[in-house]
Amino acid sequence: MPDGGELKLLDGIRIVAFSQFLMGPVACQYLADMGADVIKVEQPGRGAWERSWAGADTFINGVSAFFLLANRNLRSVALDLKDPAGLAAARRLVDGADVVVENFRPGVMDRLGLGYEHVRESNPGVVYASGSGYGSDSPYRHLPGQDLLIQAISGLAANTGTAEQGPTVAGAAVVDQHSASLLAMGILGALVHRARTGEGQRVEVTLMQGALDLQMEPVVYHLNGAQLERPHSQLADTFHAAPYGLYATADGHVAISMTPIATLSEVLGHPEELEPYQDPAVAYTHRDEIRRVLDPLIRQGTTAEWVTRLRERAIWCAPVNDLAATFEDEAVRFLDPVLEFEHREAGTVRVLQHPVRYSSGRAGLTRQPPSLGEHTREVLEEVGCSPAEIAAAAPEASA
Repeated sequence: MPDGGELKLLDGIRIVAFSQFLMGPVACQYLADMGADVIKVEQPGRGAWERSWAGADTFINGVSAFFLLANRNLRSVALDLKDPAGLAAARRLVDGADVVVENFRPGVMDRLGLGYEHVRESNPGVVYASGSGYGSDSPYRHLPGQDLLIQAISGLAANTGTAEQGPTVAGAAVVDQHSASLLAMGILGALVHRARTGEGQRVEVTLMQGALDLQMEPVVYHLNGAQLERPHSQLADTFHAAPYGLYATADGHVAISMTPIATLSEVLGHPEELEPYQDPAVAYTHRDEIRRVLDPLIRQGTTAEWVTRLRERAIWCAPVNDLAATFEDEAVRFLDPVLEFEHREAGTVRVLQHPVRYSSGRAGLTRQPPSLGEHTREVLEEVGCSPAEIAAAAPEASA
């Protein structure tokens, strides 16, 4: 794989993004990494919401890490969409766009005159991509669509963890992240269709659909009659047989995946407590009992000892790493997943690289996450705005 150079898979594609939070910005960053010209339209003065919030209060020299993680390789234009001149400039932007991306609440873009039906009148080939919590015509369209809330409604939380723990939330914004990938995938599919037919279209992704898609395996089992219940012991999910789960060791934890109990018993020295469970037919129906037998046995060795012993017998296992250990793991280091760069305000910043490899080049950093409105004049000049129009639409840019 080539190590450097700008990736140009989407060279020549212009995307105008009215994006905020995580789903929209992450989808746009994926596309910008691939070479698309992504123009982020933001509110003057305050900017997008993610500029003012960061998880764990992680601001790097005053700059939100939440903003920095999902806004590289794009340009920022600051326009007041409630002002006629700012709205007129935004309309000129979308008229020349290959793709429009928005993840405001349903109805907001329509009220501004920037909804799909408005845009397609003057730009019939546009790919118009919308992301929301529940969908533009959902009975929940007026409710906030946020990762935790969607995990709750979609069943993801209720089907994670043990019966005693109660509903358990995933340790990352998995719904937002997966939905961002689906949104980017939908845009790419629509662009391929347009290249073949000349037809634009609307693409819509909801966090709810993303959450269900994440649960494809248990959902399909449920829909086809399986009686799924959270385990009483620390098994990993509602549908795998024992020993599938995480086990405490003498100094940490080890993950043991799908393996016959008879094979695991051999590694453990054929303990008599496991004898009743050798038949694979009982590995699911008696999984809590099996788990209770295994717990004290696994606690007798260290994580490293168990990983060595289990892998020698080709049993699927892994150490349970915290994030510090994760980035010391040789498999993670091999991927070289961290992108480090110098930001004009934040200083040294470390984020994740683009997650896909291409034989044509490696996605890298061509533009830092932009300052608010950094490219307003530049972009408006490109779409033909006169100095007077720029002054009216964006006084800060003409100062």
